Parts: sequence; C-alpha cells; structure tokens
Amino acid sequence: MSEHIGSYLKKHSEALVKDLGIEAAARICGKSKATLGRYYSNDPDNSERFMPLDVAARLEAEASYPHVTVALADLAGVTLSWNEARRNASSGSINSDVVALSQRFAMLMAEYHVSIADGTISLNEAKRMLKEAQALQEVLLQVKLKLEEGAVG
Repeated sequence: MSEHIGSYLKKHSEALVKDLGIEAAARICGKSKATLGRYYSNDPDNSERFMPLDVAARLEAEASYPHVTVALADLAGVTLSWNEARRNASSGSINSDVVALSQRFAMLMAEYHVSIADGTISLNEAKRMLKEAQALQEVLLQVKLKLEEGAVG
C-alpha cells in the first residue's frame, strides 16, 4: 500500500473516532481506546495497522459523517453523495435546482478567488472550498435525479 493511501486512510479513521469521541467509539465497536488509537497512529510500529471494515461500519452507523467510507470512495475515484435529509423527498422544480446549481458554483469560485489571492491555498481555505464543492455536488445530484425521473418542469 502506498504511503499516501495509508496516510489518507489513517487520517479519516482518526476523524471518525474523534467524531464520536474515543470513549464512545471504544464502547460502540468493542475495541479498547489503545487499539483504536493504533488504527490511526502514524508511528512506524503501526504503519500497517488499519481499522477493519466491520469496526468502521459500526462506528459510521453512529457518527455524524461516514469518514472512512468517503475516504475509500475517494481513493477508488468514486463520487459519493451523503445527505442526512430524506433521499426520496423531492422539492422544487428542475429550474430552481439549476438556479441553485449556478449559485453554488458562484460561491465555490468566490471562495477560490479569496483563497488563491495570496498565491497559496491554506488548509482552512481548502476545507472551505471542499465544503462548497460538496454542496455543489449535492445540488448537481438533485438535478441528475430529477432528470432521470423525467421530472422536468
């Protein structure tokens, strides 16, 4: 496994555990806090130790976001869409979604413009841009679903 992949998975495993809190995560998955810590430790002794999928699944069922699942999808080049709102709830028309799509794209470009002004994009700026890109992706998914349903108009 390349160092980048391992580092990426460990970072997202840590985010998952911290999302829940280490004590709650240990209780949910039945692992010790030390074992959970080893799953995201950058220590060379733990470099080949990763969170098992069943543990990640149990934790993600209780977490606010599917950190590890999204990381695996990113590594595979798969785009996932995650939204706590009901998936089958359809609101508004395709026209309103297209307007929302343009607005979200404008917000992403505005964030990019502000972020690149000093010639570099900081970690916080990248996180804000990622949040805007994900919001744009959500609206685009709604447009896609409505087009697939034939709900144009």
